[in-house]
Amino acid sequence: MISADTMRTVVGIVGNVIALGLFFSPLPTFIRIWKKKSVEEFSVIPYVATLLNCMLWMLYGLPIVHPNSTLVLTINCAGTAIEICYVILYLVFSDGPKRLKALLLFFGDLAFVAVVAIIVLIFFHTHDRRSLIVGILCVIFCIIMYLAPLSVMKMVIQTKSVEYMPLSLSVASFLNGLCWTIYALIRFDLYITIPNGLGLLFSITQLVLHALYYKSTKRQIAERKLKGEVGLTDVVIDDSVKESPVISSHKIEAPTNNE
Repeated sequence: MISADTMRTVVGIVGNVIALGLFFSPLPTFIRIWKKKSVEEFSVIPYVATLLNCMLWMLYGLPIVHPNSTLVLTINCAGTAIEICYVILYLVFSDGPKRLKALLLFFGDLAFVAVVAIIVLIFFHTHDRRSLIVGILCVIFCIIMYLAPLSVMKMVIQTKSVEYMPLSLSVASFLNGLCWTIYALIRFDLYITIPNGLGLLFSITQLVLHALYYKSTKRQIAERKLKGEVGLTDVVIDDSVKESPVISSHKIEAPTNNE
């Protein structure tokens, strides 16, 4: 039979792969931001919340804090690097209050984790105490990370559109929450079970919203495109009307030929 440790390691490796997919899932969003040179209505909150979560779990996975947590450490190091790139891109293509908000949240994340690391490493000298303090913080902020999309979910319900809640991110969140919940339950780890169990529930809710508002989202996008085409036609007609007196002075049939 496969031992619990072996099974946990396998699930942890799968969890690393899925979590990496989760971290890369916003790429279509940032490609869109890059092309349009604007963050539009996308919020920075999910990305700074994920960054804070990754940095805290990275601290938790350090051998001097919680030994034998290599899989937790590796994926969160990667996640930290990826999320920093997202936040920097958001800062580049945002302006005004959005940029200021993103900047304050970004430096707030860095300052908070630095303070926690200094306090834990200087004032607590056993793995159990360090794991307890950092683990509690990880649970709190991991829950906040999963709660961050609630504002987006509220907008989805109000507008009946999932345009600004990417499906790829919702699917990746679901798979990530499922895998790490299983990982935590094999050899029970309360600090990993609580946030990922809740994250699993939130991601299921997001998928339900996608199912409910998929058709209305497509309809709204199609209506916007149609209005754009109508607007362009109106401009052409107006130009023709303005030009017709000049053309008619040269040749009375000219307007008919232009049509």
